Amino acid sequence: MNNQTQFTLVLGGGGMKGVAHVGVLQALTERGLVPSQIVGSSVGALVGAAWSAGKSIAELREIAIGLVRKDIFAVAHADMAFKRMRSPALFRREPLDTLLHRLVGDITFQDLRNPLIVNTVDLNSGMQVFWGLAGLDEVPVKDAVFASCALPGYLPPREIRGRFYMDGATVDNLPVGTARILGSDVIIAVDVSASNALRADTQDEGFASVFARAAEIAMQSILELRLREWTTPPIYYIHPRVEHISAFDFDHLREVVEEGYRATVAALDRPEEWPAPGDTGVHPLRPVTVRVQRERCIGCGACLVQAPPGMFVLDAQGKAVVTRPDQEWSPIDGEFIRHCPTYAISARPAATPKAAGAAS
Repeated sequence: MNNQTQFTLVLGGGGMKGVAHVGVLQALTERGLVPSQIVGSSVGALVGAAWSAGKSIAELREIAIGLVRKDIFAVAHADMAFKRMRSPALFRREPLDTLLHRLVGDITFQDLRNPLIVNTVDLNSGMQVFWGLAGLDEVPVKDAVFASCALPGYLPPREIRGRFYMDGATVDNLPVGTARILGSDVIIAVDVSASNALRADTQDEGFASVFARAAEIAMQSILELRLREWTTPPIYYIHPRVEHISAFDFDHLREVVEEGYRATVAALDRPEEWPAPGDTGVHPLRPVTVRVQRERCIGCGACLVQAPPGMFVLDAQGKAVVTRPDQEWSPIDGEFIRHCPTYAISARPAATPKAAGAAS
């Protein structure tokens, strides 16, 4: 990567964990790396819109760190009391509308300083619509971003041109596919989701938390399917370590912004891991060793179902055996590990061979 590289920055959804995108933009722009365009879902669209509209990194950091719950979420008590099951959403639209007006005003996509694509889904047809593309760039940015943030049940759909749109993450939380038509050399995809993190007691936190968790798992499963066969342009995948933080947590926003910055700086400081011209697939690629703890394995066969064909077999004792222990993985490989009911499978970074002539 250098400042001549044409790259698309894809910013995924993840609730308040998405303020990590501010730190990502800070790290990139400090190195003189400016995206040719941003593609965003949900909070990724919100952060991308604010930056594309001209907000400085300093302004974005101040706004992100200073957010409080009432700036986005206010329970729709009246709708829920009078409309009951016909209430459009759990939360009112006014707080997010106010925040979006503060961030981008009334401008359309044509007025932005930097190109922006916003991922939404037509509620009634299921069509995925990317506002900001040719022919879809004359609408107010704030309307498209609101729609992209409108997780079903949480925020009401937004009407645009006579149709109603909701969060694009319902079908594509990290919309890298759009970048294929934008002529980029590489895609930098920032994923702040956390479905592979073990949670405790979600069932005790109410229906909103249960629904959010279910949506998170579904989104991650769709993402893994999309990326498994990815070819070009190559993707460099950045995953800030924010999976331990709830999507609706306002108490750790500074930590989240700093983690986005740290993860991106760490990636930029490893230039040898970035895709070279002509490379395909998802990067970085790192060697790992996969193992099965026989004493934990119960022979259920889940690994045979979830892993790539032929990677595991059952031996004469009915225990799983990995046929190719030493592999090279991208960040989206190994999802089968979390499907083992006894946690018998593990993957560890492979030992780095010593350089020739090095002291033993």
